[in-house]
Amino acid sequence: MVEKVRRFSRTVTQRVGALEDRYLALSRPLGQARVLWEIGPDGADLRALRTRLDLDSGYLSRLLRALEEDGLITVEVNPADRRVRMARLTKAGLAERAELDDRSNLAAASLLAALGERQRDRLVSAMAEVERLFVAASVHIGACDPRDPRARYCTQAYFAELAQRFEGGYEPASAIQVSDADMMPPHGVMLLATLHDEPVGCAVIRFHDGEPAHVKRMWVAPGVRGLGISRRILAEVEQQVLARGVTTVRLETNRTLTEAISLYRNAGFREVPRFNDEVYGDHFFEKQL
Repeated sequence: MVEKVRRFSRTVTQRVGALEDRYLALSRPLGQARVLWEIGPDGADLRALRTRLDLDSGYLSRLLRALEEDGLITVEVNPADRRVRMARLTKAGLAERAELDDRSNLAAASLLAALGERQRDRLVSAMAEVERLFVAASVHIGACDPRDPRARYCTQAYFAELAQRFEGGYEPASAIQVSDADMMPPHGVMLLATLHDEPVGCAVIRFHDGEPAHVKRMWVAPGVRGLGISRRILAEVEQQVLARGVTTVRLETNRTLTEAISLYRNAGFREVPRFNDEVYGDHFFEKQL
């Protein structure tokens, strides 16, 4: 499998022109061209740009310096927040980005033109699937301080979705309370899923001496659902639980969350009688690890 992935990578890098010093016959290599395109007509926060492209800060600085020396961008302090530096395209930069767009469209059309209609459909479908799997493989899941702004974001997004989906809405104060201390060792763990350092999912594990571990607040952002992230978060939950010498994990969910119910059943959880007083709990599950 590793060799097949490497062969695919070699084919793609050659076909898209990543090996050339002059990408799409422009005067700069692919790295500079990609950064120019990502800055876009509205400019870009350098920190967000680095995160989005997964680039080392030193390498990004060199790319930006080359574009700045060619008169294509300016790098300046954001007036609204002087801690933030922004890259903006100059008039020449906007013109080259437009040219880059045109040539990229022509290159894509040329690739498709060499294939028959059914082959084109197969290629585009395969590309969409590969892109989704690349995104899935780029998601990182690990323990996080519950006070981290990204963790706070996931918690609030989770509450907001439940309020929208539950019959009669959702009021956090009515649910079983979970404090920051409950989500920190030794009492618990806050798991955070991130994509390019942006929060896309979470789960909370609580530990009680001599009792099963309890999972709460499991959520995945709508934009990345269907990529297997929920199952990966659940697998990490199980690893965290086992690492603490606990062999039973429990959770509950609401009847409206049918996809969650299906996930838990497919992951080997069995439905059990109610084990707590969670007012929003309709289905209660347990799994022996």
